[in-house]
Amino acid sequence: MRLSKGGIVKKVVVIGGGTGNFAVLKGLKNYDVDISAIVSMADDGGSTGILRDELGVLPPGDVRQCLVALSDSSRLMRSLMNYRFENGGLGGHSFGNLLLSALEKVTGSFEKAVEEAGKILFIKGKVIPVTTHQVRLKMILDNRKVLEGEKDIYLSQEIDQGYKSIFLEPYPKANPHAIDEIMNADLIVMGPGGLHTSLIPNLLVEGISDALRASQAKKVFIVNLMNRKGQTTGFKVSNYLEELVRFIGKDIFDFVLVNNQKPSQELIEVYAEEGDLVENDLQDGRVCAASFLDEIKEGPKRDLMKRNLIRHDSKKLAHELMKIVNHL
Repeated sequence: MRLSKGGIVKKVVVIGGGTGNFAVLKGLKNYDVDISAIVSMADDGGSTGILRDELGVLPPGDVRQCLVALSDSSRLMRSLMNYRFENGGLGGHSFGNLLLSALEKVTGSFEKAVEEAGKILFIKGKVIPVTTHQVRLKMILDNRKVLEGEKDIYLSQEIDQGYKSIFLEPYPKANPHAIDEIMNADLIVMGPGGLHTSLIPNLLVEGISDALRASQAKKVFIVNLMNRKGQTTGFKVSNYLEELVRFIGKDIFDFVLVNNQKPSQELIEVYAEEGDLVENDLQDGRVCAASFLDEIKEGPKRDLMKRNLIRHDSKKLAHELMKIVNHL
């Protein structure tokens, strides 16, 4: 926590990656809290994967999303960071990914690159890579098939048949700044996000789970709205918790935020090929069940982008998180 003119400002640390982090951070930046986003460095798909392979830089994609979420700059600047070239040699690359990679080359440090990009975007808070080492996420399935990289894991349709192990190669040490943030937090938020691709990769970094167990902060887990078919098929809230606890080494969560609003039948049907709704099977007092669904303007089915169908409302999430913060 820190002091401001209004009194003590609580420190909130959000751990994850991808679009889940974006929703939480976008909502929280509107409140008087000290925000830090700790971001997975396992991303290797799309533009990020190409930049990693060709330039040897750390993955910028998830970091870019966090920077945009926390940005107080103009709408044009935020749009520029997310602008994706459609053709030519830069086809598929987002401007923000290129900027972060160029800044890493110029400054000689990915952390410094993120810091400088944060200044350009006038971000509220900090964005911190969970490790500054180059790593690849790998998974060995029960059938002995090896999934090489986050992209392979994300696209896999057979993880729910069982896996022997998931690990980062090489085994990385945590960024000391990430450990400091966790140890000094008042509230730590995990999720929502891909269980195997956004959340667990942070816990595979040496020192992160130890810090989470040792931190005196209250901890919140925000449960995904939907399961991913072939990966978390049929998962209930308890299954998500069990999987996280397995890697943390202890059930650390004081609060579990669960959506209790059902999307329209049309949206559920359109989403059916990707996954099903996560059901709550926990009855303990940690569960905070509320309506967290973003309102989607429905149109013809062909106009609905699957990735944007059923998602968290950043304002509703932040409102619920601030109720917790205000009681700390």
